[in-house]
Amino acid sequence: MRIIAGKYKGKVLKEFKGQDIRPTSDRARQALFNILQNKVYGSIFYDAFSGTGGVGIEALSRGAERVVFTDVDKKSIEIIKANLLSVKESDKEVFQCSAVDYLSRTSLKFDIIFLDPPYASEYGKLALEIIAKRNLLQDDGIVVFEHKTGDNCVIDGLILTDTRKYGICEFSFYRMEK
Repeated sequence: MRIIAGKYKGKVLKEFKGQDIRPTSDRARQALFNILQNKVYGSIFYDAFSGTGGVGIEALSRGAERVVFTDVDKKSIEIIKANLLSVKESDKEVFQCSAVDYLSRTSLKFDIIFLDPPYASEYGKLALEIIAKRNLLQDDGIVVFEHKTGDNCVIDGLILTDTRKYGICEFSFYRMEK
């Protein structure tokens, strides 16, 4: 896995060995950031279910002002911190906790929230419900939910604005209902 664009372009990041973790592919990440390109610079970005931190570090590389990383797995946290250290961004906010717990207690409002939960779980839907209930997006903020193709969620308080398919994954884009 490598950083695709920005100030850390080409930087190779540490990954997990084996198939237990499914990082967002370079192709899907590039497509995602092509869609988000005008929103990332200067943004407050949340990389939930961070894994290796690749998506959040891509956001940093492209000029996000603040990035928050969360994951429940201790090994993930170690890899995220090592990857941040490798791009000299070790002062970023990295929390070992579930995205659901973090979203339930944070007072931050985000410009972009990226959710990439385990595909066979309900954590993504639960995170979307908390985001809507607690109004955790800036006025023009966006939630990107990466999920298995066909697993879109209808959430009260959020409007599904777009869906893009990349292989077996799909990105669903949500905004707050006005």
